[in-house]
Amino acid sequence: MDVSPGLTTPRKGLVCRLNKSLYGLKQASRQWYEKLTEALHTRGYVRSLQCYSLFYRKRGASSVFLSVYVDDILLTGINTAEIDELKRFLDSQFKIKDLGRLHYFLGLEVLYKDDGIMISQRKFVLDLLKKFKCDHMTPLSSPLDPNVKLKSHEGKALDDPTYYRKLVDKLNFLTNTKLDLAYGVQLLSEYMQDPMEPYLHAAFHMLRCLKKDPTLGVFMSSSANFGVQAYCDSDWAAYPDSRKSVSGCIVLLGDGPIS
Repeated sequence: MDVSPGLTTPRKGLVCRLNKSLYGLKQASRQWYEKLTEALHTRGYVRSLQCYSLFYRKRGASSVFLSVYVDDILLTGINTAEIDELKRFLDSQFKIKDLGRLHYFLGLEVLYKDDGIMISQRKFVLDLLKKFKCDHMTPLSSPLDPNVKLKSHEGKALDDPTYYRKLVDKLNFLTNTKLDLAYGVQLLSEYMQDPMEPYLHAAFHMLRCLKKDPTLGVFMSSSANFGVQAYCDSDWAAYPDSRKSVSGCIVLLGDGPIS
């Protein structure tokens, strides 16, 4: 590390050797992840090849899963004794703080019911409506106006394209729990490079749709049905500019939509 401004050194050109990675440094996240991975491996946890932030351990009928986002960790599984033991192990290694049962994580809100859990982004939606001054507008029923067909380079260019990009970026985050927005957000994302006024109007139309029910989310049933079902459909030559076709799909785990 370069010596901080204002710090006097006995000889010019000296640098500091970094023995421990600190927050704010470029390599801090990678170093922390490697340290956590090494610790979990000693407990027999394996990293998922599909998602590097997911670790799991399966022994006989016991299954425990651990999901990591920077320094926030989610623990779940069917072996409560192993979960408690893992928490004690992590605390001995990193001094963790146990926040108890999951209720809020990265904008996702978890509501527990007798027949399952509801995952929504209510607070995120309300903050988004307030930020873009849509909290007093009349709610709409559909994510996109069915009577409006968006086309490339149609309408007046926006004075501040960043405003549109930030809005679409936040709408994209909402597709984690509001799957009905997926197609509309994908469509709006195609015009990020050169957005026009009609695209911004369409994005605000989607915001007003969110106002109808901010609590709407994904319901994960606690039933024993873990069958996977998938449905797909196509709209041939639907794009007005390229005449390309549009394909859509939905995947259900039991009764809950997951993609």
